[in-house]
Amino acid sequence: MCFKNLPVEFDEAGVATLRRDIADPYALSVTKPDVGTTEAEREERIQRLMAANGHIKDINMDPVTRVAGALAIHVAADLDAGEYLDAHSQATLFRGYEVILMGRDPRDAIFVSSRACGVCGGVHAHASAYAIEMAMGLRPPPFGTVIRNLQEAAEMGYDNPLHLYLLAGPDYSEAIIRQSNPELWPKAEQYRCPNEDIHGFRTMADLMTALNPLTGQLYREGLDFTRLSREMFAVLAGKFPHPQTVVPGGVSSTITLQSLNEYHSRLAKIFDYAARMMAVWDDIPEFLYSCDERYRLVGARPTNHIDPGYWDDPYAYDATYANCNDWGQRRWSSPGVVIDGELVTTRLTDLNIGLEEFVEHSYYDESSTSRHADDTAGNPISPYHPWNKRTLPRPAGKDWKEKYTWATAPRWDRKVVEAGAYSRLLMTAKARALPANDFIEATGHSVRMLIPKGLTAEAEVEWHAPDQWNALERNRGRAYHYLFSQLVGLNNLLMAYDMMKKGETRVAAVPADELDDHIPSDVRRSVGWWGAGRGWLTHHMEMENGKLTNYQIVTPSTINASPRDPWDQPGPYEEAVMNTPIIEDVSDPGRFTGIDMLRAIRSFDPCMPCTTHVSTQHGTIVREVNTCSCGAD
Repeated sequence: MCFKNLPVEFDEAGVATLRRDIADPYALSVTKPDVGTTEAEREERIQRLMAANGHIKDINMDPVTRVAGALAIHVAADLDAGEYLDAHSQATLFRGYEVILMGRDPRDAIFVSSRACGVCGGVHAHASAYAIEMAMGLRPPPFGTVIRNLQEAAEMGYDNPLHLYLLAGPDYSEAIIRQSNPELWPKAEQYRCPNEDIHGFRTMADLMTALNPLTGQLYREGLDFTRLSREMFAVLAGKFPHPQTVVPGGVSSTITLQSLNEYHSRLAKIFDYAARMMAVWDDIPEFLYSCDERYRLVGARPTNHIDPGYWDDPYAYDATYANCNDWGQRRWSSPGVVIDGELVTTRLTDLNIGLEEFVEHSYYDESSTSRHADDTAGNPISPYHPWNKRTLPRPAGKDWKEKYTWATAPRWDRKVVEAGAYSRLLMTAKARALPANDFIEATGHSVRMLIPKGLTAEAEVEWHAPDQWNALERNRGRAYHYLFSQLVGLNNLLMAYDMMKKGETRVAAVPADELDDHIPSDVRRSVGWWGAGRGWLTHHMEMENGKLTNYQIVTPSTINASPRDPWDQPGPYEEAVMNTPIIEDVSDPGRFTGIDMLRAIRSFDPCMPCTTHVSTQHGTIVREVNTCSCGAD
């Protein structure tokens, strides 16, 4: 039994049924999670503290923008006690891609949904293609699946350095540390980096200087290697972002031996860089932990993670929902849910039937009808499942007790889970279901990886699932995920060479000019389980008479930036901020920056260049920050 809150039971064959002894099985008041503190209780505590000491301040960070949308954070902070008492994450932008897609040819979804993000358009194109080919019954040929895997390894090769060196990395640079945490700089100058022999920086001060925007060595190298990976994607797909060659049933690219060789020549340059990246992001957390143990609490939250898996076995993936548990568990990264540190399932059907999306605190009307009681395999699904959700925007004023964001609140088994590239590592480590290969091994608690010989010698590294998830461990995990993704790329490149040698070079199920013949006229439902640099990505769709009748996208930021749910459970950003101590010097409230709050939020999401306006009721502090000039005066 993987569900503790939803009234779903499984027989010995794994077939799910609703409990028969509950009149309204999915009622919010009947099947509900155990909530530690409600919104009313948090508010009562804030009011009590305000009456007692007057050190409680409202802090508004609006906007905190990112490439894929705008984000604002409102918190109540006790500057005297050094803690955040409450937090609300507000997505301030409505984009409406799900509304735009209604009534369209399903193939349009690949190109329209890809525009949901300018950073990770490839992953949306692929997730959409997965959903469409499931509905159309098109199984990609093995070579087409391998080419998709190679494209998405390249996209992760672009996304991870972008986050670590251009977006989140500057938070740990000399420019920021000297300004927000000046007490750390003398320690950084004295701290000898344990991994100096790998990354080349003698002291932490040297390393932090290399993280400085524009001028820092690591910042500039991040630009170079994000470009390298974009070139790898474009070699196979023609362009990036928003590829035009991802199609239902495979890809439409012309792949030659030269294409693979050009990909290979770039991939070979990455492994030495990956070794340096992991060494950098091993040393930064250990330095900060040695300076102040409270850094273990910055961005901390329980070990509750979800991921649908990534990169398919070309001979197992058949694009069917009926067989998704089989092909899902043969992915290079395993699907799964971890609750309180324990892996509770790796079945894609369980991930699907446990998924709900709530809008009590979102600028949407709740769908008034529930069309589907089960999935296409007969497993029960909630009235709040994406297949039963309609996007019904309802703009309103900002009210923390009512509606305050354009983000919805996805939950699994009515639990708050987070998504991330590091979640992908966590599932893979615990599931121990990796395909046989020479480079990656899952141990149950870690992932061991062999770095191929490059300019430096072959080396083995190991990522260990942390005891405490926090901002620093998310960044460390993303550094190891960079190597993991590129080793997946190497494994698939070797498969591609072997297939080409055998003449298995067909990349699509049917020619493009025959796709019209495969568009069904009856009602079809499907889901594209995929991933992004920030983790979980799904596209749920329904079509009838050859047109889309419903389309729902759940992104990692939908999960991570989610608001309160019907039981007052905060979303991951909100929870992480509330668990973050105020470490910086606040003796002068006018100099308060909220840097550790920023570090907590940025650790989730690579698309977060920032412009921050902070009010502490001691005048107004305006601090403009973006990825090109973090820390500049």
